[in-house]
Amino acid sequence: MNTSELNSFIAILIYGSLVLLSLLTLANPLKVNKKANFWFGLFLFLWSTFWLDEILFLVTDSPIEFHSLLPVRFIQYLTPIFFYFSVLFFTNPSFTFKIADTKYFLLPTVFLITLWCIALGYEKPFEYLSIILILIQALFYTGLSYITIRKHQKKIQQFSSNTEGINLNWLEYIILVLLIVNIIYVIYNLLYDPKSLNFFINTVFLVVIYFVAYYSLKQKEIYPLEEQQRNELISIDADSDTEEVKRKLISDEELVKIKTQLENTMELHKPYLDSELNLIKLADMISVSTHQLSYVINTGFEKNFFQYVNEFRVEYAKVLLKQNDSKLSILGIAYESGFNSKTSFNTTFKKVTGLTPSEFKK
Repeated sequence: MNTSELNSFIAILIYGSLVLLSLLTLANPLKVNKKANFWFGLFLFLWSTFWLDEILFLVTDSPIEFHSLLPVRFIQYLTPIFFYFSVLFFTNPSFTFKIADTKYFLLPTVFLITLWCIALGYEKPFEYLSIILILIQALFYTGLSYITIRKHQKKIQQFSSNTEGINLNWLEYIILVLLIVNIIYVIYNLLYDPKSLNFFINTVFLVVIYFVAYYSLKQKEIYPLEEQQRNELISIDADSDTEEVKRKLISDEELVKIKTQLENTMELHKPYLDSELNLIKLADMISVSTHQLSYVINTGFEKNFFQYVNEFRVEYAKVLLKQNDSKLSILGIAYESGFNSKTSFNTTFKKVTGLTPSEFKK
């Protein structure tokens, strides 16, 4: 099998995998992150159309410039926006579109006008403009999606003690890889023959797509399904900002009282050993609202919820690691201490103590 045949085979795998994955995502068999998966499924379907030229050529044995059709080019132009919408709903399932959000369609409108000018015969200046708009759109929404995910990773530390399954790291990695590949592709298009890069690009995309399939289908529900609890946690995210934390939610006397109550609960009942502990559960234990508890932890201890709980877990793990007669492995100690994976245990332990659990044990 020569390089051309192998590239065609990879193109078939890419197109088939993306269409199948888009259908699975839209069907959403696990019924999680419903709005996010709807937009992510549409994004995957639009992404698959970029390989239709190659698929149609293989089927008809004659070149069909499907990608160059103006309506198709406009629909494909929406791909980065649909990806960004999926990120929006992953990070905030209560997000609703408002009139102000029509700004997201400003660039597509300009692009549509550009395509119309090309259709009227003004190809030269507007063809270059369309390429620039495609690059701007991709970079803008890729960057915006990346920033949104980074903010999300900070937000979830306000209410979750284990963020590994809900931090959307996989989307962050996809963004970085796609950004690098697209920059290489655009530069190659401008300076060299893009066909010589097809095999490399397709191979990278195939790997990325299987990575997407693995992580998107196993993505857990990020926020509670119950609407009131979900909205409560999302509103607490906003309260974590510096200015909001400074604003007094309760009196100093009440803060000291809840702080003492919280410390006693952590020492006596050890709720941190529950790997699924979150702000709602802990607030119920000490009979305060999630807003009050978040305020007490942020202001009274100058930590977020994630840091506060995991420091207790690390201290408990240190006791277990010091026991020379213990038959528990490092992974066993991680689970006993309330961590849900060895990776999160190692990362958190080193951040708190400066040593890995193995180094500490020695």
